[in-house]
Amino acid sequence: MIKMFKKKEIKPDSEPVADVAPRVPQHIAFICDGNRRWAENRGLPPLMGHKAGIDNFENLVDWYIARGVSTVTFWIFSTENWNRSTEEVNYLMDLFYSVLKQNMKHAIEKNLRYRVIGSRDRLPKKLAALCDELEEKSAENSGGTVVFALNYGGRDEIINAVNAAITDGKPVDRDTFETYMDTGELLPVDLLVRTSNEYRISNFMLWKLAYSEFLFVPQHWPDFVRDENLWQLTLDEFAKRNRRFGGGKKADYSGKKVKEKNK
Repeated sequence: MIKMFKKKEIKPDSEPVADVAPRVPQHIAFICDGNRRWAENRGLPPLMGHKAGIDNFENLVDWYIARGVSTVTFWIFSTENWNRSTEEVNYLMDLFYSVLKQNMKHAIEKNLRYRVIGSRDRLPKKLAALCDELEEKSAENSGGTVVFALNYGGRDEIINAVNAAITDGKPVDRDTFETYMDTGELLPVDLLVRTSNEYRISNFMLWKLAYSEFLFVPQHWPDFVRDENLWQLTLDEFAKRNRRFGGGKKADYSGKKVKEKNK
């Protein structure tokens, strides 16, 4: 079953509008990098880094939601990650199943909606079924949205959305096109954070990142997920950014000095 490209009837969020600081990102997304390097630096088996990467995850979610962030997204497995060893892939699939089971309780206790974006077709059947169950049981929750990108690729999402729109045979504009995307009803990403000194977006949420602010930090993900000071750093950094969305500051292009009016 392919979950990623089912057409959605929910009207997508409108384009972002420039605002003024101080402000909080409504949608923050994380590329969770450096799990294996974190383990290797400590003389641990690389797979133990993945386990460390989920510790304290729910506290991080609760912290951001409490400060006004409405959507938190985590990229946990890309379409390219299938190229890793069979041992690592199998370990991750079992780990994801355990995490999603735990998240079911978290969703109920905290009134959170969970989404799992990405294709279900290559996932183990029990994991794919659990993704569906988690989404269904938390669909009406209104306390915030948590998104896992699992077997997700940004190019695949766009290509398949194009094909779905062609199949429907109707012209699309920017808003209606988004309804064919798995991320369609999600807010645009305001802030993308990538850990472990990696400076790429690597095919992640290409459409939703159109006007995102980027923040790259040196800490590996298992360190980041435990450190509230780093979480605060992301909000402080976002508040400093001047988000103009192409509008720019008002200016006099005649070359003459503009006199300020008395207030």
